[in-house]
Amino acid sequence: MADESEEEAREQLKAALWFAVGKMVDEETLRRNRNVTPQFIGALTEMVWAQIENVALDLENFSRHAGRTTINTDDVLLLARRNQDLHAIIKDFVDKQKAAKAKGKSKR
Repeated sequence: MADESEEEAREQLKAALWFAVGKMVDEETLRRNRNVTPQFIGALTEMVWAQIENVALDLENFSRHAGRTTINTDDVLLLARRNQDLHAIIKDFVDKQKAAKAKGKSKR
């Protein structure tokens, strides 16, 4: 029963991803005056899904290796370490969030 529910949730997520990817591709094809096939959208969706699964697994493993059961920003930064530009964007965002949070606490 739980497996069926989990599989159903997985299929719903995949359908939502297909819709989102399709919408982005449609917008881009209109902007560039190009055409794509439904097979292209399906293949792109499968590729994105596989990447999401890999990222999720890596984040879980980083967290587990650190002895935690919750993924945090350190895990995300570790994941982005090989892409310097992405790492810098994420680090900047995290630093701003931490500064805003500290500023909010100091006002109390």
